[in-house]
Amino acid sequence: MIEVQSLNHTFKIGKKGKEKKIEVLKNIDFHINQGEIIAIVGKSGSGKSTLLQVVAGFMKPDTGSVKVNNTEIAKFNEKQSAAFRLDHFGFIFQNFQLLPNQNVFENVELPLKLKGVQPSIRKHNVEKILEKVGLSHVADHYPNELSGGQQQRVSIARALITNPPIILADEPTGSLDSQTEIEILDLIKHLNKSANITFMIITHDEEVAQIAHRKLRMHDGLLLGDVKHVI
Repeated sequence: MIEVQSLNHTFKIGKKGKEKKIEVLKNIDFHINQGEIIAIVGKSGSGKSTLLQVVAGFMKPDTGSVKVNNTEIAKFNEKQSAAFRLDHFGFIFQNFQLLPNQNVFENVELPLKLKGVQPSIRKHNVEKILEKVGLSHVADHYPNELSGGQQQRVSIARALITNPPIILADEPTGSLDSQTEIEILDLIKHLNKSANITFMIITHDEEVAQIAHRKLRMHDGLLLGDVKHVI
């Protein structure tokens, strides 16, 4: 489903004319099969979040290939990347990234609006997904009226609303207490098993990585290992 080959990426720092190149991703190779949960584990600065950004098409690699369902996305222009993301990816972030001036229903509905889905279908689909994640009773609430766990469930509902085959999650439990983390991880496992959704999870937390079928470790831009789990 996702195949990354010979991926390299650098950042430039310093004043123009005196820039210094920092290697962030160094010859990365890995694949993710349909229906897998993959954890990319590493300390802050190891390159794992940059890897997610490149896989999602938010950044272009210096060299290398990123294929999703056999489609090469590394050479897409910005418009092509945005359209591809809308059809193939859902996103879960540590800081939720909810729109503060829109209620739960409206936040979850947004991707369907971007896809041009009719209002009646949007309403049906949003109500269905909110029920699935246990948030029907707060559909008219705003993000600042919700707990951290509820906000992350809204983020998960928004990620699911377009029925994407792949969800990319960047530290999805990083802002949550331990009990809420367990609940969110249980929800991810349920979605993986019930809907065969593929998850790529970026984390520094070994407990989060335990829910993955495979764990890949990053250090200083290098992908060091691939450990299989039985879950």
